[in-house]
Amino acid sequence: MTHIEQIAKTYQLQPRHVQAVVELLDEGNTIPFIARYRKERTGTMDEEFIRSVAESIERLRTLDERREVVLNSIREQEKLTPALEAQIHAAKTMTQLEDLYRPYRPKRRTRASIAREKGLQGLADIILAQPTAKVAIEIMVKPFLNDDVPDVESALAGARDIVAETISDHAGVRELLREKAMEFGEIISEKKSDAEDERKVFEMYYDDAWRVDRIRPHQVLALNRGESEKVLKVKVTVPERDWQEAVETYFMGDRRSPLFEQFTLAVSDAADRLLLPAIERDVRGTLTATAEEHAIHVFAENLRALLNQPPIAGQVILAIDPGFRTGSKVTVIDPTGSVLYTETIYPHPPQNKRNESLKALALMVKQYNVTLIAIGNGTASRETEALVAEVCGLFKHVKYLIVSEAGASVYSASKLAKEELPGMDVSMRGAVSIGRRVQDPLAELVKIDPKAIGVGMYQHDVNQQALGASLGAVVESVVNQVGVNVNTASPALLTYVAGIGPTLAERVYAHREEQGPFRSRKELMAVKGLGAKAFEQCAGFLRIRGGEEPLDGSAIHPESYAVARKVIRESGVDLRASAEQRKAALDAFTRGKKLADLAQHFECGEPTLADILEQLVKPGRDPREDLPAPILRSDVLSMDDLTDGLVLKGTVRNVVDFGAFVDLGVKTDGLLHRSQIPRGVSLKVGDVIQVEILQVEKERKRISLAWGG
Repeated sequence: MTHIEQIAKTYQLQPRHVQAVVELLDEGNTIPFIARYRKERTGTMDEEFIRSVAESIERLRTLDERREVVLNSIREQEKLTPALEAQIHAAKTMTQLEDLYRPYRPKRRTRASIAREKGLQGLADIILAQPTAKVAIEIMVKPFLNDDVPDVESALAGARDIVAETISDHAGVRELLREKAMEFGEIISEKKSDAEDERKVFEMYYDDAWRVDRIRPHQVLALNRGESEKVLKVKVTVPERDWQEAVETYFMGDRRSPLFEQFTLAVSDAADRLLLPAIERDVRGTLTATAEEHAIHVFAENLRALLNQPPIAGQVILAIDPGFRTGSKVTVIDPTGSVLYTETIYPHPPQNKRNESLKALALMVKQYNVTLIAIGNGTASRETEALVAEVCGLFKHVKYLIVSEAGASVYSASKLAKEELPGMDVSMRGAVSIGRRVQDPLAELVKIDPKAIGVGMYQHDVNQQALGASLGAVVESVVNQVGVNVNTASPALLTYVAGIGPTLAERVYAHREEQGPFRSRKELMAVKGLGAKAFEQCAGFLRIRGGEEPLDGSAIHPESYAVARKVIRESGVDLRASAEQRKAALDAFTRGKKLADLAQHFECGEPTLADILEQLVKPGRDPREDLPAPILRSDVLSMDDLTDGLVLKGTVRNVVDFGAFVDLGVKTDGLLHRSQIPRGVSLKVGDVIQVEILQVEKERKRISLAWGG
C-alpha cells in the first residue's frame, strides 16, 4: 500500500484528492491557500484534513528515511537477512522499526556485551535452546572456561546476562508486552515521604491508582508535574502473568532441561532489570505524548474560539488596567484604536482615592463620548468593576465588560508595542491593549505569543515546539479565514497571512508607510521580495477597501477575476447596490439553473463558482459576525447575590477536560462540570450560555453550575 493509499484509508478520503494535496504541498503552497483556492483538486477538503494529510505524509517520509538508515546499518554489519529486511519494510510505526533495530543498534558496553567479549555467546545460545539431554552442567560449561571466565558460576552468570538482553531486545516480546501494559497495566502514584506540598496542589494524587487504559490526559499531566516538582512518586506496574506470557510467546523454557533453572533466572533478570523498566518508560512516554497532544488540541481550540470573538466596532472605549498600589491605568481610544487620553487613578488601597477616581472616569466618559468601558480581569478587577458600575449608573448609555488581559504584559514590553505606542509607559500600553482587544480581538491578540494567552491547562508542561506549531497554525487559519485589510493591518497581523511571514510583513508595512495605502492588490507586487508565488498565496486573503478594483475587497482570488466579471456582466449585478439587491439579482440569474451547468458555462469549477456567488453578495464578509456578541453589563454582581437555583447568563472563559469555566460577572468563575453539559453540546471559549447555580462555597471561592437550557 502506497503512502497516498494509506493516508486515504486512514481518513476515508479519495486517493486522488490526497495525491493532489501532497503535490500542492510539495509545490510550496500553504494550507489556507489550498483549502480556499484549490477546492476542485482536493475535493473541497477543509484545513483540518489538509493539515492531517500534511502531518501524515511528513511522518511517513520520516519513517522511510529512518528505515533506510536502519537497513544500511544492519547491512554494514552483514547481519541483514531476507526475513529481517521484510520485517523492516513492513514496519508501520517508528516504534516497530526501532524494536527491530534494537538488537543491532550500536550501544554502550553492557553486561551482555562484556560477556560476549569473554566468548559466552555460545553458552547463552545453549541456555536458550534448552537441551533435554542428561548432561551435567559442568560438562556443558567447560568449553567456555578461560582466563576471563575461570569457573562455572561466572560462565553461567555471563551467559544469563546475554540471554536476558536477548529476551529484552526481542521485537516481538517488546511489542506484545507493550500492548498488554497499555491494556492491563496500572499507574500508581504516592506522595514522597519528605515532599513538601504546602498548598496541597497534588493532594488527590497522594495515594491513588489507575488502569493505564483509563487514566485521563489531565491526570497524566498532573502526575508528571507532581513528579517533576518532587512531590509524587509515580510508577507503572504490569501483572506478572502478562509479562511472562509475552516472554513465553517467543522464549519457552523446558523443565526437562538441565539448564531450565538458568533460563528461569535469566528471564526474571530480563524482566526486572531490562524489560519492565523499558516498557514502563514506553508506557509513560506514550501516555505523556497522548496527553500532550490532547492538551495542545484543547489549547488550540480554545485559542481558535478566542481569536474568533466578534469585534465590537464603532465604540469609543475607556479601557482600565486595574491595580492596587501602583494605581489603575486608564486610557480612552477612538473607534480606530487611536489613543485619545491616558491617566492613572488610585481608587483602591493604599491610596483609597475613590471619589476622585469616580469623578475622573465620569469626566472622561462625558468629554470623549465614551460608550463602552473595558476592564482587565487581573488584580483589582472586581473592585474596579464596582466603581465602573457607578459610572454606568450616571450614564445610562454606557455599558462595561470584563476583558481577559492574558499576555497584555508580554505585548506591553515588546518591540512592537514600543513602535506602536512610543514614549508611553509600559503599564499604560497594557490598558491600550485591553481596549483594542474589544474592538478587534484577532488584530490585537496576534501581537502576542499564542502561548502567553493562557486558554488551556498545563501549557508549560507540554512539548513547547509542538504547542507553538499548533497554536501558530490556529492563528494562521483564523487570520486567513477572516481576511486582512492590508492598509490597516499591523506587521504582526500580516505575518500570519498565507505566503507572507515576518520578513515580508515588515516590507509590506514599510512600503505602505513610505508610499501610502495600496490602491490595488496588483501593487503588492511592488513590495521587495514579494514575487509571483507569494502573491498567489496571499492575494486572496488581503483586502483593499475602496480601491481601484472593487473585487480587491472580496475573498475572490485575482486568478478568478475574469470569471467573476463575466458573472457580474451576465447577471447584471451592481456591486454598488445593497447586499439584498445583489442577492436578488444573483438569485434571479441562477434560478432554475444547476450549479454544474453554470460552472461549465463560466469555465470554472463548481466550488469556485459557489464562492464567487457568495462573495458577490457579501464581499469580504467577516465570519465572526455570526458568533454571539460578548455580554455587556451596567451593574455588578457579587457572590452574595448568587443563590442556589438562580439562572443567569455567562461567558465561557476556558474549556478543559473536566468542564468549562464560566464568567458570571462575579469575581470567581463558575465551574460547569462535564457531567452537567448535555450530550452533544460542544462549548467554546466566548460562548454565551445560560446556567443555573448549583452551589456557592464562599469560603473556598467555588461556584458549581448546572446547564440552564
